[in-house]
Amino acid sequence: MSQSVIYCEKLSDAQRNEVPAKLFGVVAFPFKVEPAIFDMAGMLAAEYQGGYWDMHSLSNGGWYMSPSSAASFNVTSMNGFTGAMTADALGITACLFAFSHLSFGGNALAEVCAEQYHLLRDFAMDHTEASLILAAID
Repeated sequence: MSQSVIYCEKLSDAQRNEVPAKLFGVVAFPFKVEPAIFDMAGMLAAEYQGGYWDMHSLSNGGWYMSPSSAASFNVTSMNGFTGAMTADALGITACLFAFSHLSFGGNALAEVCAEQYHLLRDFAMDHTEASLILAAID
C-alpha cells in the first residue's frame, strides 16, 4: 500500500472561523483549543510573544495553525530537545502538543483532538523539518 502525499492549504480569511469551528466546535475552539496552542508555543519558545497566526487545512482532513512569521524560534521541549525551528514547524509542534494534551478529556473534543493529532503527525512526517518536530514531541 503506497501512501499519498498530504497537501497543505493556507485558509483564507473567510475560512479562519468556519473550518476550526466545524472541526472542534464553535465554543471549544476559541476557549480551549486555540488557547492551548498559544500556551504550548509560549512554553516551547521563550521568544514567542504572540501575534497573528496562519491556519492550514490538510488534504487528509487535518488542520493546524502556525505563527505568521519569517523568524525562526529557539525551541526547548519538555523532553530535553533544543533546536531552532521555523514558525511553521513551531506551529505544528505546538498543535501536536496541544492536541495530545486535549485528547485526554474523555469527551467529544478529546476524540477530535486525538484524531487531529494523528492526521497532523502524518503530515509532519514529510515536513522539511520532520526530524526537529519529531525530536521535540517524542
